[in-house]
Amino acid sequence: MIEQSTVKFLKDLSYNNNRDWFCDNRKLYEAARDNFIAFIDDLIPELQNIDPFITNVNAKNAVFRIFKDVRFSKKKEPYKTSFGAAIGKDGRKSEYPGYYLQIKPNGETFVGGGIHHPQPAILKSIRSEIAHNTKQFEEIINDLDFLAEFGELEGDKLIGFPKGFDKDHPAVEHLKRKDFLMLHKFPDSKICHPDFKKHCLKKFERMKPLNEYFRGPVYDILENND
Repeated sequence: MIEQSTVKFLKDLSYNNNRDWFCDNRKLYEAARDNFIAFIDDLIPELQNIDPFITNVNAKNAVFRIFKDVRFSKKKEPYKTSFGAAIGKDGRKSEYPGYYLQIKPNGETFVGGGIHHPQPAILKSIRSEIAHNTKQFEEIINDLDFLAEFGELEGDKLIGFPKGFDKDHPAVEHLKRKDFLMLHKFPDSKICHPDFKKHCLKKFERMKPLNEYFRGPVYDILENND
């Protein structure tokens, strides 16, 4: 489970986001990081039972580094104030839809799923799938249980309509999407609860149908690109 000390470290880091403080508290960071890694290592096999497509993944290739690239950022704070992991086929660098967990105090802890900023060929393939198989897509995202868990899909959208698609298509608002994201936030009181992993898995199971819907068009690009 996620320890209170892990949450406290992230809170303290948010108020002391500088290298001197981080170096002075490196042992606390390492303990918090190891706790999060252990949680992800426990989570992955149970998620694979729900979604066997999730292969070749472990905490090492799923967990993101805490160090930020500040070269092109206006904010020069050197560290993320969260722990995050992308659990998908082949880990965090996968282009397939997958699952995400972020631990961040002050109401910013969430689980996510779907596909984020896909490459142009994959995005076009997904849009084509939606255009030709609109009914199944809308049945998934308009399901009452789905809406209760995640609300509407999140992410960036085009202002206009995408090239190559009918602007009068009934699903044109979905065809404008550049991301297809499901998000569910948890209050801080849930993070260290013994059942937190169970709650995450329940949300991931609800995300699975949409991830499965996207896998076909992604597979067409990644595996059949000869």
